[in-house]
Amino acid sequence: MTGFEIWLLAVGLSMDCFAVSIASGIILRRVQWRSMLAIAFSFGIFQALMPLIGWMFAGTFNHLIQSIDHWIAFGILAILGGRMIRESFKDDDCKEGFDPTRLKVVLTLAIATSIDALAVGVSFAFLDVHGYAEIMPRILVIGFVSLLASLVGLMFGIRFGCGIARKLRAELWGGIILIIIGVKILIEHLFFHG
Repeated sequence: MTGFEIWLLAVGLSMDCFAVSIASGIILRRVQWRSMLAIAFSFGIFQALMPLIGWMFAGTFNHLIQSIDHWIAFGILAILGGRMIRESFKDDDCKEGFDPTRLKVVLTLAIATSIDALAVGVSFAFLDVHGYAEIMPRILVIGFVSLLASLVGLMFGIRFGCGIARKLRAELWGGIILIIIGVKILIEHLFFHG
């Protein structure tokens, strides 16, 4: 994957954080830096840690499935992207169903929004990402983009309320990005890999 593709992947993964942060901002209603930074850092840290965990786990059996690794990477990204697209069409009203100032809630949301990143970490192992020197820049970009997307989402939610969440369709665009990256990986391995 090129540097641009890593940034694009990070944007796609951060869309869950962005959408949840908008909802959190709507609930907060005003700037509360301590709570907002706790949310953003938690999302960024978990979005960075999950691919590392997935990569470390998958790296132990990567050699067994090298002949189909591109299909697995494509499948993972296509399923995650498809799920995000499907979720984007659910008609959820903006409801105050959680308290984003509670640490337990923040950690739960951080874990829930980073499960996709765990699967992406597995796909990194299938894309010949060897050693910590190769994985660290990728997970740092994912964590950084997720942190920024979370802060922007919080500010949008506080500033614009519920209407902006529906108009942005963040999950839809994130899903499309993940599917495009998966298709590119598949095409490269099927037609251009020596």
